[in-house]
Amino acid sequence: MLINHSKYYPLFFLLFLSGYICAQNTATGKIVDAKTNKEVSGVAVFINDSNDPFLTTTNGSFSVQSDSIIYKLKFLRKNYALESVDITSENANNLLVKLGQEQVGNIQEVVIHNEKTKYKNKKENPAYAIMQEVWKRKRNNGLDKFNTYTYKEYEKIQFDASNLDSAFMKKKIFNKLDFIFDYADSAANGRMELPIFLNESIYENYGENRPGKKTKKLLIAQKTSGFQDNQIVTLTAKNLYRDINIYDNTLNYFDIGFPSPVGTDGFSTYDYNLIDTISIRGENAYKIRYLPKRTEVLAFQGYLYIDTDTYAVLGATLKSTQRINVNFINAISTELEYDNPDENTFLPRKFVTEIEMTLFSKKKTSKSIVAKRTVDYSNYEFNKPLEASVFTRREEEYDDKFVDKDDAYWMKARPDTLSKSEQGVYDMLDKLQKTPKFNRIVKIYETLGSGYYNITKGIDIGPIFSIYGVNEVEGDRIRLGARTYFTQNDPWRVQFYTAYGFKDHQVKYGVEGRYMFNRLNRFMAGAGTRRDIMQLGVQLTTDDGIMSRSFASSTVFARGENASLSSVNQTNVFTAIEPWKNFQVRIDGTMQSIKSANPDGFNLMYYRNGGLRKTVNDSHVTISLIARPGAKFSQTGVDRYEHGTLAPTIVLKYTRGIEGLFNADFNYNKLQFMFYKPVLIGSWGKTLINFEAGKNFNTVPLALQNIIPGNQSYSLVGNTFAQLNYYEFVADTYTTLQLEHHFNGKILSYIPLIKKLKLREVAFIRGAYGTLSDASKAINVEGFKYSAPSEHIYYEYGFGIENIGFGNLRIFRVDFNWRGNYLDRPDISTFGVKAGFQVGF
Repeated sequence: MLINHSKYYPLFFLLFLSGYICAQNTATGKIVDAKTNKEVSGVAVFINDSNDPFLTTTNGSFSVQSDSIIYKLKFLRKNYALESVDITSENANNLLVKLGQEQVGNIQEVVIHNEKTKYKNKKENPAYAIMQEVWKRKRNNGLDKFNTYTYKEYEKIQFDASNLDSAFMKKKIFNKLDFIFDYADSAANGRMELPIFLNESIYENYGENRPGKKTKKLLIAQKTSGFQDNQIVTLTAKNLYRDINIYDNTLNYFDIGFPSPVGTDGFSTYDYNLIDTISIRGENAYKIRYLPKRTEVLAFQGYLYIDTDTYAVLGATLKSTQRINVNFINAISTELEYDNPDENTFLPRKFVTEIEMTLFSKKKTSKSIVAKRTVDYSNYEFNKPLEASVFTRREEEYDDKFVDKDDAYWMKARPDTLSKSEQGVYDMLDKLQKTPKFNRIVKIYETLGSGYYNITKGIDIGPIFSIYGVNEVEGDRIRLGARTYFTQNDPWRVQFYTAYGFKDHQVKYGVEGRYMFNRLNRFMAGAGTRRDIMQLGVQLTTDDGIMSRSFASSTVFARGENASLSSVNQTNVFTAIEPWKNFQVRIDGTMQSIKSANPDGFNLMYYRNGGLRKTVNDSHVTISLIARPGAKFSQTGVDRYEHGTLAPTIVLKYTRGIEGLFNADFNYNKLQFMFYKPVLIGSWGKTLINFEAGKNFNTVPLALQNIIPGNQSYSLVGNTFAQLNYYEFVADTYTTLQLEHHFNGKILSYIPLIKKLKLREVAFIRGAYGTLSDASKAINVEGFKYSAPSEHIYYEYGFGIENIGFGNLRIFRVDFNWRGNYLDRPDISTFGVKAGFQVGF
């Protein structure tokens, strides 16, 4: 059950096509020593939140000019405390900036170095003694110590198209859209940028630690620049970021583990250098610079600010190295600020994360998208009595208009006012929405992202990626479908498809309708029917959904002949509800008939009551319990879009076959369990764990049995066994375990020349064990062909190379698979190569 977010990445093309605010501002003034009033030279002047100085003064005066709005200036000089001044139209000129001398703390037997110093061992490094104190007094999030807590969270996400130039602006694609460049602006770093997306959100957070553990994050206001109904843009914006804790050993970016510079094993990855003491919000702090020992690994560089008295982390900067090996990403930077109310706890104060993304090249001059997220935490209140109703989900929270607020609300709610350029994003996007050419461009990229093309209001055709397939029975196969789609929060959806095989000359079809009665607990019902050629046995824990894609229609290249296809007529009705968040109870009623789609090459005939039957008639009821603890979703309609997380998937299913119901042939009971979880293993990468187990308690024919899933295609198919043939192993009772570890280039980065290719290594092992009763063999005409992996645990293993490509586009993966045992079987393949695209960071 691999989670694939490939549908979001066409956004990277779209993001070059929207607008920016044009404005100018200047600031002038004089810089003096706060005590002596003498002019100070050699001062680095920073504009707004830039980390690069705009200029360094040569005398006591300064003058800065930028096409962008200047709302803040920062002044920094060695031996002086950092001074920050908010700029307004009233004080922009003739500023008098007074720099105060830093109060250097007493550091016993510590020499402060401004440059990187080499030490014989880490114990000689004064920064090591400081970090030891940090680890010894490792702090926990202060929210955990109080009986109850509340706080406000303001989040702002902005996308800017960066590195624009006049040649780019003159391209034909911008005909009739060139007004957007009236909003373009030169940033403090000298790059021409165009803000194209702005999303603001305000949350109220509630928590109870005692007597019970309860949390709630309530979205109370949201404002988006023109893309509220877009399926791709808003989700991609939210999907880029994860919550991090600087004290953890591993920091999660894009579900990839980066070693934390404050982690207890930090010295295995980083070199630390104590360079100064400075004042941070009135507190004396050690300023420690850290750099990765090896630039080829996924790690950060930057500064730590450690309180000289309490050894608490007051702040930190994390910047990626120039050789960052993450798809689509040129650079990452994060600034963290913490408050420390006591010796044991910290509270988040402000986090700012900036991500620079490009599709192809990693050059600094490449056209890119800069995604910036700012989160301000405020209004903390502790041990205030909270009513139980606070944690109860309310139906109005899921209303489309619940978060709509007027401009007056936002003026008061924002911790800082928007700059003129940010305000202009709303105006620009409103204009773009009225431009036909822009809407056509948006439609193209929405099609690439969602797989559906909108032909008229409320009707999409697709998915376009399922149009063509080929198999032994149908030959070349064409599949066309459509769905209703009015908004991302539609409470109902109707979908259908029709397919035609040019070899069997048969028409196939499927149709399904779903309606959600209650957004609060997602109570919904649906029904559907299909008649199709299907490849059964490629998944153990399946669902009865009518619109799930048939594996038979997606295979284009395969090893060996695949004749084991089934003709399935199926009707399904279901109802589902979420009594608790991320926990779903679903009940399916299914009636189906199954027979071989290729009787000459695949025999599904079986014995029943002394007679020979070729069609299995089955009616069953399935109860499924599906838990996704920690999963995050966007939208509240019948379909939801999932944010990238490390949330597990836990499924428990019970199926009851009912003989006689709609002429069903068998009574049977089946129990199945599945557990899937991605796990970050520090700097060593990420492991994907997939465990499945199940049991048929009664004798059933092959069409209703548990098939250990094989994969005879040359494509990568998750949770299958690459070297198994279809129907090679059949089991009444089964357990399977698949482990796949992504090293993120940890090993290959040590190999000269190879490391320049930025390839990443993958290792995997898969195992299956099961039993098949004599009765289950005897019921099938060709039951003698089938067996379970009961003598030994069947296993296969191998390695893969991923991140194959060029520049920032590295989405190809190749796997090399070996079969471990059961090598004496006919028509098996002991070694195989699988390949495919794996779109992700």
